[in-house]
Amino acid sequence: MDFLNVTSSLNGRRWVGPTVEVNRAAEALTQSGGIDRALAQILARRGVTSEGVEAFLAPSLRELLPDPRSLRDMETAASRFLRAVKGRERIAIFADYDVDGGTSAALLIDWLRQMGREATLYVPDRIDEGYGPNVPAMQALGRDHDLIVCVDCGTLSHEPVAAAGCDVVILDHHLGGETLPDCVACVNPNRQDEDGALAHLCAAAVVFLMLVEANRQARVDGAPALPDLMAMLDLVALATVADVAPLIGVNRAFVRQGLVVMGRRQRPGIAALADAAKMDTAPTSYHLGYLLGPRINAGGRIGRADLGARLLSTTDPHEAAAMADRLNGLNADRREIEAGVQAAALAQAEARGLDGPLVWAAGEGWHPGVVGIVASRLKEATNRPAIVIGLDGDEGKGSGRSVAGVDLGAAIQRLAAEGLLIKGGGHKMAAGLSVARASLEDAMTRLGELLEKQGAGSGGAADLRLDGVLMPGAATLDLVRRIEAAGPFGAGASAPRFVFPDVTVSFAKRIGENHLKLRFGDGLGQALDAISFGAFDGPLGPELSTRTGGRFHLAGRLEINTWGGRQSVQMRLEDAAPAHEA
Repeated sequence: MDFLNVTSSLNGRRWVGPTVEVNRAAEALTQSGGIDRALAQILARRGVTSEGVEAFLAPSLRELLPDPRSLRDMETAASRFLRAVKGRERIAIFADYDVDGGTSAALLIDWLRQMGREATLYVPDRIDEGYGPNVPAMQALGRDHDLIVCVDCGTLSHEPVAAAGCDVVILDHHLGGETLPDCVACVNPNRQDEDGALAHLCAAAVVFLMLVEANRQARVDGAPALPDLMAMLDLVALATVADVAPLIGVNRAFVRQGLVVMGRRQRPGIAALADAAKMDTAPTSYHLGYLLGPRINAGGRIGRADLGARLLSTTDPHEAAAMADRLNGLNADRREIEAGVQAAALAQAEARGLDGPLVWAAGEGWHPGVVGIVASRLKEATNRPAIVIGLDGDEGKGSGRSVAGVDLGAAIQRLAAEGLLIKGGGHKMAAGLSVARASLEDAMTRLGELLEKQGAGSGGAADLRLDGVLMPGAATLDLVRRIEAAGPFGAGASAPRFVFPDVTVSFAKRIGENHLKLRFGDGLGQALDAISFGAFDGPLGPELSTRTGGRFHLAGRLEINTWGGRQSVQMRLEDAAPAHEA
């Protein structure tokens, strides 16, 4: 049912409110637990019962951390890793070039340094080498090392792993094939012979579990002192959010505790990057996903592939500051490149049609480092899986992003098995592929068929899901803090959106290049500030900035704004609808 009768907002979206079942559950929570209605709506949407409220609001790593040995090959992986450490063997770390790969590598490097050991870091170049282990790199590493640990990659790398000529341990989370590479151990919750109970873990979480098991084994062997793993949770939290892992189960505890660790600013690389990004408040999942993550990824996208991993693992504050500054600059360059590709991709996708199960675009010379981000933008705009491909000669390289409930990685892997892709793989929410130009249309048509069978395209592209209504006077600092206690928010646990109904816009002003700052009130003396980033890229900014005094329903998320040492509630405005027409 349309919420507040809004079928087409200023952004052309249909507003969808809580279901009857969610409202009933929220009412029960309010009555039984003494919880205010706004928080009860959020908990009810997550399926939290009155008995589970306390545990949900205070997720405990002690209670939620799985036994690492529940994953296949874990004991073997940890044992081989420890043997290399004790025997002073030469260890190499082969890491993916994104945040998950960089944090995974930094976890191992940090642990090894605390044990008095070092390791060689190798991160492949995105353009020259592509994703994952390749034969030349593995052969070169194998000649000079006794053990190669592949993190956030390797599960489908049969030939490169076989070519290494030394022991290989794989710590990954990407969807596995019918067979595994010939290696000492392949720890991956998304192996086909796993039960899927931990399929939501990112690679850094898998690495963390391996270190938990390594510590356990070392303790049994009488090791006198071992690294403090709790102090490494900032890296796990960063990877979990940036890799869009669903914030459920132990992932909530990883992120909640990791944010506390990060707030202590004890890791030079993260502290320097936070300063470069002008973070002036305690870190939140928003900061990880939108400020830190993109900057770390910028090195792998358009710069030096290992820059992110080196930043996260350095112990030198001066070196960290220099690398953070470099990544900040690369991120600005990335934004410029991305903007051009995004405009062209959206125009092409719109011409092809946005109503099918798959949205895709392909263009000559589109930078491989930004196609994944643009795919994410298309996915967000259409509520459909999206693929964006950069063409070069007879081949195209692309990335895809999916929506909840649609396993894109499995579909891409099926496409590769059918011979329509040169190669491809990934996980439920993201995937990469290489495709021959001549096969492009057939491959995308077939991919659309596979995704449609999973239900892609059945949801409204313009639906905006909302948690309830609030009045400006109810939006207090205390309420926002209580809402934040239901976090962290992110993939699989979207931040709550509320509507302020029939309010009057008393002030509206364009700030920066395309943002909107406004103030609104309820006519009873209660008012609230709001900001809408990118509002002038669509109809929201032009409409609201010229309608001072107009009455609107305003939809968005609440946050705490810190300015000049003072805190106030601010709305992150996402959409609006004229009140008199609703």
